[in-house]
Amino acid sequence: MANENKEIGDIVKKCKILLLDIEGTTTSISFVKDKLFPYAEQNVKQFLETQWESSDVKEVVTALRKLALEDKEKSVDGHVTIPGEDASKEVQIEGLVNNVKWQMSSDRKAGPLKQLQGMIWKQGYDKGDIKGHVYDDVSSALEQWKSVDGQKVYIYSSGSVQAQKLLFGQSLAGDLLQY
Repeated sequence: MANENKEIGDIVKKCKILLLDIEGTTTSISFVKDKLFPYAEQNVKQFLETQWESSDVKEVVTALRKLALEDKEKSVDGHVTIPGEDASKEVQIEGLVNNVKWQMSSDRKAGPLKQLQGMIWKQGYDKGDIKGHVYDDVSSALEQWKSVDGQKVYIYSSGSVQAQKLLFGQSLAGDLLQY
């Protein structure tokens, strides 16, 4: 095992660029599944109620409504409609919450859903409810790689850039965005 680690270390030292994934590489797969997704689902109603007048939230709500209409037109199985702007705020939020929970249970990767999740996660990180999980060796590995002259580290992920910055900027190991 020691020889394998030395060989891997030698290979890494020769690289000019290191391209890392997040889930399973820097961060536990279960963090996203067991912490981030449930947090968004549990806090979507409260978030919408308190941020309803925000222009960013209004924009995402419009995009979610458009997506819900497209789902209805395409007869997507199990689709959940979102009431129009003529409905009361409470009724609209109830419909949005139901739609978001349906999308999440269907494991959809729709842009508007990701945007809303990112907003909810940001609030959670800012309140201290969430700290980004990174494996114990990530900080020291990033520091070591950064110290190698000319070596750059990049992240490749299906998650939004905002979600990545939140995870690494407010991680259990501190702010890792410098790497």
